Amino acid sequence: MPRFAANLTMMFNEVPFLDRFEAAANAGFTAVEFLFPYEHAAKDVGERLHHFGLTQALFNLPPGNWAAGEKGYAALPERFDDLRESLQTALPYALATGVKRLHLMAGIADRADPQALAAFRKSVAFAAEFFAPHGLDVVIEPINPRNVPGYFLNDFGFARDLIEDLEIPNLKLQFDIYHCQIIHGDVTMHLREMMPITGHIQIASIPSRHEPDGEELNYPYLFDELDRLGYGGFVGCEYNPRGKTTDGLGWFSRYAGEKP
Repeated sequence: MPRFAANLTMMFNEVPFLDRFEAAANAGFTAVEFLFPYEHAAKDVGERLHHFGLTQALFNLPPGNWAAGEKGYAALPERFDDLRESLQTALPYALATGVKRLHLMAGIADRADPQALAAFRKSVAFAAEFFAPHGLDVVIEPINPRNVPGYFLNDFGFARDLIEDLEIPNLKLQFDIYHCQIIHGDVTMHLREMMPITGHIQIASIPSRHEPDGEELNYPYLFDELDRLGYGGFVGCEYNPRGKTTDGLGWFSRYAGEKP
């Protein structure tokens, strides 16, 4: 059975961020993820996590000015110094939470631009090599152009080719099923092909990005497929609840409390 991680950026917004750890634990989750923890002290985040017996599945490296539309630095040649600084910023949070994988965001750039391409390759390799001594994986995630127009990394095949070409052991794919369905479709076959390089999976319904309980995809089938493929990582619930978070957890109730 997949190990589900509540995304505390998108779920349990009924309470302040630091209170969402308790809310997730009370709802039956044993793991959490979130986009960015940096508005809170690493110590405070780690204490909440461990007090409620939760595992940190994932969080993102600093993205720049998120409110102004920045979505990372990795493909921006002029921002490499910011990229380096962001790794140092994230490290105390990784140590405080015990997380094993961090998401490196590419940024808004044209993948046809040779300078952006070279910058992304350099940044990905640098980040993976920086975190390797700490036992941390770096994951890269293709994001669909409907949600983030202009995002550099918007193709699963490109991400696969880069990971396989670089051959860095702690560099993996973040396979968001929602994004894959919008970009390519044929999710099951993409999962089968890319499972060997996949370090993290995320879910949401398509096209609404609400609870994974219907619409275009048969998630119970996909969860069984993950078991058939031997996936042992986490499945991040990166969706926007339709209403109160706990009211939309009917899909999850059959899995809560079960052993993987």
